[in-house]
Order: sequence, then C-alpha cells, then structure tokens
Amino acid sequence: MPHRLVTASTIALLLAASAAAEGEKPPHPLEPFFGTWVGEAHGRSMSGDTYDIVQTERVGPMLSGDIAVIEGRGYSDDGTLAFNAFAVVHCKTPEACKMQSYVDGRSGNFDLVPTETGFEWTIPLPNEAKVVYTATLEGDVWTEVGHYHPLEGEPVETVRLRVTRTGDTDWPGEGALVPPEE
Repeated sequence: MPHRLVTASTIALLLAASAAAEGEKPPHPLEPFFGTWVGEAHGRSMSGDTYDIVQTERVGPMLSGDIAVIEGRGYSDDGTLAFNAFAVVHCKTPEACKMQSYVDGRSGNFDLVPTETGFEWTIPLPNEAKVVYTATLEGDVWTEVGHYHPLEGEPVETVRLRVTRTGDTDWPGEGALVPPEE
C-alpha cells in the first residue's frame, strides 16, 4: 500500500478552504479584551494570607483569530514576579469556549462562558465545591473576581483584579519567526 505524506501546509490549506466554504466567521468572544492591561490584584491564599500585587495582562489572537492567548503577571512591591499564568481560549461557537490554563505547575481545561459584559469560568473542586471567576469589561476597565463556593454555605471572595487598558498589542504574533530574506 503506498504511503502518502501529508504536510502541515496541506492540512492548513484544507482547513482554510473548509472555513471559507462556511462563510465569514464571527469575531472571537474575547476580542474586546485584546490589548495590554495594568492595575492591581488583591486576594487571599489557600492558607488565608492576604496579598496585594501589581497585575498586568496581555491578550491577543493567534491562528487567524481562532484562539486567544492570555498572559497574566503579578508583581510584588519590590518588582519581583509573584504570579504568572497563561491560557489559551478556543471557541467552537461564540457561546461554547474552552480555556486551557497554566499556573504554578498546574494546568486545567475549563469551560469559559462569554457574557454580555465579559466572561465567566469555573474550576470544579473535590467535594463538589468550585471557584467561579467572573470578568467584566466597562469601558477600558477589566474587573475579574473569583469566589470560592463551598458545597454548603456562602461563597467567599478569593481574588479581585482591576486592570485598565494601556494599549493595543500585536502579541503574540509580533516577533513570529519568519523565513530569512535571501
């Protein structure tokens, strides 16, 4: 039986042709968040200690807007990196998104639900508890609040970030590797 070599370029062309046949795709639900952001975050660690950090976020499209990438960095008062997270968000439809998130050596795949004012995502925990993060965008201010929801009892706020848009960004496309000029 003859073997056929299928290259990444061939696959990309087939996928592009398929997308073109389906018509124009809607914008990514996180498009309003594309850009750079700076502000602050306050929270409570699992041990109960509180913290305050300078928070930065950058959000941008990849793969012709099929995915959005997010990097969040938090800095202590002395300028050292105290927090770093990275996520990739893919939406099969504008209402059905998945987020693959990485932080502190852990990772997870979570449902992300776009809302009229932002988005919401949930981390399920053992014993049916969960942490729900709700992000809202009002003008150039992105607020995201996390609440721990125990199986019984009232939710408890665990983190609150408030960042202001500082500009647009070409990240992550900027600096992409291109063939050398001859």
